[in-house]
Amino acid sequence: MLLLNFLLLGLAGLLLVPVLVLFVECAMALLPLPAPRMRGRRVHPRTAVLMPAHNEAAGIGAAIATILSQLQAGDRLLVVADNCTDDTAAVAFAAGAEVIERRDPDHRGKGYALDFGLRHLAKNPPEVVVMADADCWMNAGALSDIASLSAATHRPVQAVYLMETPPRPSAASAVSSLAFLVKNQVRLLGLSRLGLPSLLTGTGMAFPWDVIRQVSLASGNIVEDMQLGLDLAIAGHPPLFCATAYVMGLLPARRTAADQQRTRWEHGHLHTLMTQVPRLLGEALRRGRVDLLAIALDLAVPPLSLLVMLWAMALGLAAIALPLGASPLPAALLLAQGCLLLGAISGAWVRFGTALIPAHALLSIPLYVLRKIPRYFGFFTNRQTQWIRTEREPEVGS
Repeated sequence: MLLLNFLLLGLAGLLLVPVLVLFVECAMALLPLPAPRMRGRRVHPRTAVLMPAHNEAAGIGAAIATILSQLQAGDRLLVVADNCTDDTAAVAFAAGAEVIERRDPDHRGKGYALDFGLRHLAKNPPEVVVMADADCWMNAGALSDIASLSAATHRPVQAVYLMETPPRPSAASAVSSLAFLVKNQVRLLGLSRLGLPSLLTGTGMAFPWDVIRQVSLASGNIVEDMQLGLDLAIAGHPPLFCATAYVMGLLPARRTAADQQRTRWEHGHLHTLMTQVPRLLGEALRRGRVDLLAIALDLAVPPLSLLVMLWAMALGLAAIALPLGASPLPAALLLAQGCLLLGAISGAWVRFGTALIPAHALLSIPLYVLRKIPRYFGFFTNRQTQWIRTEREPEVGS
């Protein structure tokens, strides 16, 4: 029984770290404080927007339009049509973008396309590079906000990147959108209010030219943005969060496409968590850097559904052990963690998500978590390691 108590208490203590980190981040975001703003006069730097695109002919025109309207004198928009088999290059050129094509079927992935684009920009380098995905829309003023902040601070900058649900969304899409909001807006705002850096989330990212040229992007990493942010932070350039700039994407309508996209994100997140948290902790201790410690703790929070799943399993084990004579302390500690999780998630939805996610969709969270069990087992048995484009065509008759 002593060993059982020890194991249950250790499990509760292990879960306490990510639960507390999540709660503190969300609590800071919920405080009625203004978002941090750049001090002094804002100057728009000479900016190049780099847009990698693989078979995005159907939607790239809309993405380009939201950026072209924000370009100022001396700015440019470069589309990298990467291993395309459709009319992406022609559509992008007709929409008003500068276009280059890359063909290398043996090296696929966003990282290779970005590296190819940066080498092209090096012939006439800008002051700031902004990376934007071809399936996202940049809200008015977002480009200038992140480019100016990056130039003024000489640091990478991440915009708020959110996902809209498709027309007639499923409950799973709504819950996924909520998880995205918590991860990419609420938690990053909380970190920003604490004066701490953020992770990079994939699009709407601005970099000073001499900073982005210090790192290698040419890889097939399926979460290349997250890895890029970590590499830059360790190199002394931790990213900032810009709460006033918004970039919007659209969750896939087809269930198979949505599952494929979420699997790529979550398997990549888990792999990065397991490999990079020890690296960050080691660098934080060796260099005495609090910012790296904060990034390590933030990265140590697993995907929200997995965290809820692990907590529920641990609580179930502690409850089963009580009639066997186990200590009530682990169960009490896990119940307290459940209150923190509920407070963080519900508070984030009330403050930021009511217009994006309907209340009735929250009832499907338990089923949503259960449906993900095979995906997490798949991380150990059939891990996704290669970048695969997400199909975005709407479901017929759905």
